[in-house]
Amino acid sequence: MIASDPRDLLPFFAYGTLRPGEANHGLFLRGRTRSEEPGRLADAVLYDGPGYPYAVEEHGGVVRGTLVTALPEAYARLLVELDRLEEYVPGDPRSLYERVDRDVVRDDGTTVRAWVYVAAPPVAARLRARGTLIAGGDWPNRVH
Repeated sequence: MIASDPRDLLPFFAYGTLRPGEANHGLFLRGRTRSEEPGRLADAVLYDGPGYPYAVEEHGGVVRGTLVTALPEAYARLLVELDRLEEYVPGDPRSLYERVDRDVVRDDGTTVRAWVYVAAPPVAARLRARGTLIAGGDWPNRVH
């Protein structure tokens, strides 16, 4: 879904390589965002990919990340590029991630609806069975 009204364009919740200082931030987001601010996703945990993380929805967990609001004129193209980066194709069972809209909490306690790439169900099942959990849900501050 791509909304036609700029007020309906959801921000993105970046928790891995798209966060500031990480490898894909400059490649995909530099010059294309209106704002970037800390946020947290409730009821999710992080697993090591390795090389990149997967958010897996799980009651009681918290994932820390960055709430990214794209420039309206960059939004449609950015959405397509991020779907490609995350290997997400709507309806394709081979997708690694699914793009879902979820509530993200800002540091001031307000909540905003945002796009989040979570592990697709088969990937999530494998990670729950034998994946490496990232304690604290914070990719850049994980212990290596």
